[in-house]
Amino acid sequence: MVKAYRPNTLKEALEVINKEECLIFSGGTDLMVKNKKWSGVESSFTKPVIFIGDLKELKVIKKKGNIVNLGAGCSCSEIAENDLVPEYFKEVFSSMASPAIRNIATIGGNICNASPAGDSLPLLYALEAILVFESTNGERRIPIEEFILGPGKSAIRGNEILREIEINIGEFNKVYYKKVGTRKSIALSKVSFIGLAKVTGGKIEDVRIAFGACGPKVIKVKTIENVIVKLGYLDEKALGDIKKMYSKLIVPIDDQRSTAHYRKNVCLRILDNFLMNVK
Repeated sequence: MVKAYRPNTLKEALEVINKEECLIFSGGTDLMVKNKKWSGVESSFTKPVIFIGDLKELKVIKKKGNIVNLGAGCSCSEIAENDLVPEYFKEVFSSMASPAIRNIATIGGNICNASPAGDSLPLLYALEAILVFESTNGERRIPIEEFILGPGKSAIRGNEILREIEINIGEFNKVYYKKVGTRKSIALSKVSFIGLAKVTGGKIEDVRIAFGACGPKVIKVKTIENVIVKLGYLDEKALGDIKKMYSKLIVPIDDQRSTAHYRKNVCLRILDNFLMNVK
């Protein structure tokens, strides 16, 4: 039988994992699948399990100015139903998985799972979210694009827990979110996209673009976004140039959900739809 811990506070949890290597279990929706042996047999864990899903310190959602802090233990449903987050947050989180899974799955788990198809990741990349980790040694802050290293790989340390996600939501008046899958929710993404822009008097003052499920990591390129802002508006030539830049970076794979050819074509069509709306 695997040893299990159920701490009452984040401090207690950190003290446990500082002394012993544990499998951190919040919602567990991904962990149960990863550790499943075969149909009809319960999941098997090789390390002690520490349950942190009920820790109050990880369930806080707060907002000050344009800064929103989401506790890593907040479920998708809790985020989708919270009035402190923008409407496009609600659209993203309410399209994830099934209602039952959304009630359990947490944003922290979606991040730390580091899947290229993680539905929350394009949003968090686009808004350049900062991940706040805590250990017995103190706090560590790291941009999400530096934390996720590749499919299933991250820069998390064995003695720390993701406490919260800090997000500057900015002042965007153009928002375009698209999840392409077998169904609107429940199914994993074939492609996901979010485009955000602030357009004033016909001039693009800020723009964020992120693609999910079409490469080993979310595609979000600050240098291209800066080109768009520097241009201020997009004529036909500029639109074509921007699409060519992204086309070189979109390198999806064939898998059981879709083909690389389909994914790339869809990405470029979605990008075109967004850019046409902000030009």
